[in-house]
Amino acid sequence: MVNTAQVAQDILWIGASDRRLSRFENIFPLHKGVSYNSYVICDEKTAVLETADVSVADQYLENLEAALKGRSLDYLIINHMEPDHCSQIAVVAAKYPGLTLVGNAKTFNMLTRFFPELESLPRLVVKEKDELCLGKHTLTFVMAPMVHWPEVMFTFDVTTGTLFSADAFGTFGALDGGIFADEHDFEREYLDEARRYYANIVGKYGVQVQAVLKKAAGLDIKMICPLHGPIWRENLDYFIGKYQKWSTLEPESDDIAIFYGSLYGHTASAAETLAALIRKASGRRVSVFDASKTHPSYLIGETWRVGKIVIMSPTYNNGIYLPIANLLHDMAALDVKRRTFAVAENGTWAPSAGKQVVEKLSALKESNVLEPVFTIKSALHESDLPAFEEFAKMIAEA
Repeated sequence: MVNTAQVAQDILWIGASDRRLSRFENIFPLHKGVSYNSYVICDEKTAVLETADVSVADQYLENLEAALKGRSLDYLIINHMEPDHCSQIAVVAAKYPGLTLVGNAKTFNMLTRFFPELESLPRLVVKEKDELCLGKHTLTFVMAPMVHWPEVMFTFDVTTGTLFSADAFGTFGALDGGIFADEHDFEREYLDEARRYYANIVGKYGVQVQAVLKKAAGLDIKMICPLHGPIWRENLDYFIGKYQKWSTLEPESDDIAIFYGSLYGHTASAAETLAALIRKASGRRVSVFDASKTHPSYLIGETWRVGKIVIMSPTYNNGIYLPIANLLHDMAALDVKRRTFAVAENGTWAPSAGKQVVEKLSALKESNVLEPVFTIKSALHESDLPAFEEFAKMIAEA
């Protein structure tokens, strides 16, 4: 069944949602699914922006055919060559012979690797500020390298003020009926997933995001059409403001997060006690996460949200408990910075995780690791509470 929606004058959404996919990039859990957005402009010339993932290929191709209403396709604009958006390029090219592929030099370098059979297709190689006139609609191109692949570009429709933003401004989560953000309670339904998407997919490229935000500030943007998640046609400053914070790693909240690992429950019990003590000392909300049970992508999303984080790790094989070690690896890989950390360790005969955690956290740019490390010897007891209260007070006042 055809499922398209009007975005703006002559512009249709022809995407699809996948609610069966369990992991994005075969890594990140998708408890709410994901959408793959594609857009068609039907002017004197026709253009489609992106294709879609193979998992929704049938729906996508049906939508494309319906949107064109028997017309030929003149241009296929490729803003991003990642396979969840480009998998159907060869299929579309075969279905609409004579179309011209539009991309930048890096786009076509990647295209040849994925689709060597398309080497002979007509190509329009564009660069920064080049224009493509479709009739009433004039498109211009904004290079956005490393947001989050090197070939990424944005396409801006000058006529309607629509920015086709590739993976930027996207979010995990299928679209529940409405394609626009204002048709949903975005903060309740999508904000956490938008943050998790940004932090894990785009997060380490904050400098590049800042650069393209400066470029975008010079455009008269009235609508943002990302490749995942809802379209923004109202309150654009709200979501652009989120990207401003996320790309500079400015915390959204004064809340405090505790990430713990626990073999038999003793560190878990201490984490719950610490949360209560910190809340009492600070008056701030404290979120507590079991790193063994919680996928690291959610912990990374929370890292982008809060300013203070407590890491609590048992000593395991004379090192850091593996789920915590994996989290610290992700923090380093994603270039986490400007956070305040506190560390607690647990060990029965030779606690040593704390020192190793501090070493890894200290390598994060512009971050502050509070001292001292609190050491739990097997389990927390009543006699430990005065010192534990001081530890909580140190965190609250940092």
